Amino acid sequence: MLAAYAHRIVPNDPLSGLAVGERPSPTTRDGWTTVTVKAASLNHHDLWTLRGVGITEDKLPMILGGDAAGIDEDGNEVVVHSVVCSDGWTGDDTLDPKRSLLSEVYDGTLAEQVLVPRRNLVSKPASLSFEEAACLPTAWLTAYRMLFVQARLRPGSTVLVQGAGGGVSTAAISLAKAAGLTVWTTSRSESKRVAALALGADLAVESGARMPGKVDAVIDNVGQATWGHSLRSLRPGGSIITCGATSGPNPPADLNRVFFLQLRVIGSTMGTKDELVQLLSLLDSTGLRPQIDCVLPLSDAATGLKKLDAGDVQGKIVLTN
Repeated sequence: MLAAYAHRIVPNDPLSGLAVGERPSPTTRDGWTTVTVKAASLNHHDLWTLRGVGITEDKLPMILGGDAAGIDEDGNEVVVHSVVCSDGWTGDDTLDPKRSLLSEVYDGTLAEQVLVPRRNLVSKPASLSFEEAACLPTAWLTAYRMLFVQARLRPGSTVLVQGAGGGVSTAAISLAKAAGLTVWTTSRSESKRVAALALGADLAVESGARMPGKVDAVIDNVGQATWGHSLRSLRPGGSIITCGATSGPNPPADLNRVFFLQLRVIGSTMGTKDELVQLLSLLDSTGLRPQIDCVLPLSDAATGLKKLDAGDVQGKIVLTN
C-alpha cells in the first residue's frame, strides 16, 4: 500500500528523512481493526517524528500521521482517535503514563490503511466530509480540551489565542467564538490576521502588541517567542494553557508575575475519546467546520509537509486517498 513514512532521522533537515512509497499492508492483531483511510491531516508531530523527537532509529521505518477518517472493516464511516492507551487503562486517556500516539510505537495514518485499536474508533457524523473529520482528532480536539476542559471558559469570557494561522489556533478561534467567548488573536502575518477575523476573531493584532485589556485565558502553543506576552496579557487569577512550543521550549519563567497575580499555568495534551465524541457532536449540531488550507493526494505528502514546516498554512493540510 502507498504510505508516507520516516525512513531515517535528520534533526536539522527533517524532510530529507521522508519517503513516499509502498509499505506492507497492516496485519490483524487481537483487539485491533483495519481502517481504510479516506483522508488524513498533517500535524507538527509528523515533523517532530522526522526530527527524531519521540522516536528512535530502531523504530524506523515508521508511517507518519495521527489523524484520519475512513471506513472500518464493517463498512462504517469512522474517525480515528490517535491516543493509544495501554492494555487495561480505564482513566483519562491523556493521563495514561504508558500511552503513545499513532506513528510513535505503531504505524500512523498517512497510508491507504491503518491498524488501530477497536476502542479508538468513533462514528463519523454523515454531515461531516472525510476531509473535515480528518482535521479533528489532534488540532481541534486539543483546542477543545484547552478551552473547555482545562481553562473551563464560559460564554462572556475573553481569550487570547497566540499565533493565528496554525491548526490548533484556527480551531481555538472557531470553537471559542461558537461558544460565545470574546476572541483576540495575534500573528506576525497581516494575511493571517485578516483570515482570523474572517473566522470570527473580534481582534487580531501584531504579535507582541499591547492588548486593549486583560484576558481570562491565553491559548499558547508557540512557547518561547510568546510566553512573556501571554503572561502580561492575563488578568489576575487568569490562566495560560499550553500544548506545545513551536518556537522553543524554554521561555523566561517570570515567576514574580505568576505568583503575585496568582496566575495558573496549565499543560494540555490532546484529548480523550469521549471529548472527541463531544466535539463531533458539536460540529454536527452547529454546522461549525474546520478551516482547510489545502487538500493534496497522499502521493504529494512531501509538498504538504514542506508547507507545514515553513509555517505557510492557514488551517489544516489534508491528504486524501
